[in-house]
Amino acid sequence: MAGASASQAADAPPTAQATPALGAHTLLTHSEGMGKAPAVTAPIDTQTTGSSLIVLNGGYAGNADKPVDSYDNRWKRVGDTVVYNGYGGAFTVSAYVVLAAKGGAGHTVSIAKRANPAGEISVPFIEVMHAGVLQDMAQNYPAPGLVLTSGNVTTTGPATLVAVWWGDAGVKRMTTRPDHEFTLVDSYLTLPDNSGVQVAVAYRQVAAAGTYNVSWIGSPIQGAILWLFAFQSK
Repeated sequence: MAGASASQAADAPPTAQATPALGAHTLLTHSEGMGKAPAVTAPIDTQTTGSSLIVLNGGYAGNADKPVDSYDNRWKRVGDTVVYNGYGGAFTVSAYVVLAAKGGAGHTVSIAKRANPAGEISVPFIEVMHAGVLQDMAQNYPAPGLVLTSGNVTTTGPATLVAVWWGDAGVKRMTTRPDHEFTLVDSYLTLPDNSGVQVAVAYRQVAAAGTYNVSWIGSPIQGAILWLFAFQSK
């Protein structure tokens, strides 16, 4: 019997790998002159293990601090810090990722805002569940146009794609939407008179290996800093 049991165990199929999926997410925004330090996101409930996390920090270059979160994860900047056109270098966007993150209830992220505590800032905080690999990432900065298209990302299997749009003009009432089966999940597009940092976040589930991008259709016309992330389980 012992030999039979051992044989059966050896022949058992491996446990199926979970498919990546969008998890909890939130968007922190401070309008110009109305912010405070630190900037702290609303709490979300993330998975205790097995997720990857994304945070982007868009605002004053002097407030471009690395995120700190309530579960003491170690954040790694990915890609380049992008400087907004037309503001004399005053505004930037950076992206940070944690793979195999620690999480749980009431998960928050904070940005120190050391240079300008009252300044405008926008901070998307996004969880991708069952994701241990940032398979690919693209960032680009298209010139102003009605349709702005991201760079390409290539996957080797099922993946969760996360796209982020950052408008760069002094537009207070903006509409933008993603194509290619992406779904908009968070946005800050209608700004108060004292201004803010326009941002939109969308995602798409893909079932197979391939090369993907996203186009954003917006009005009025402006330029935008675009990011596209592709997360896989392995």
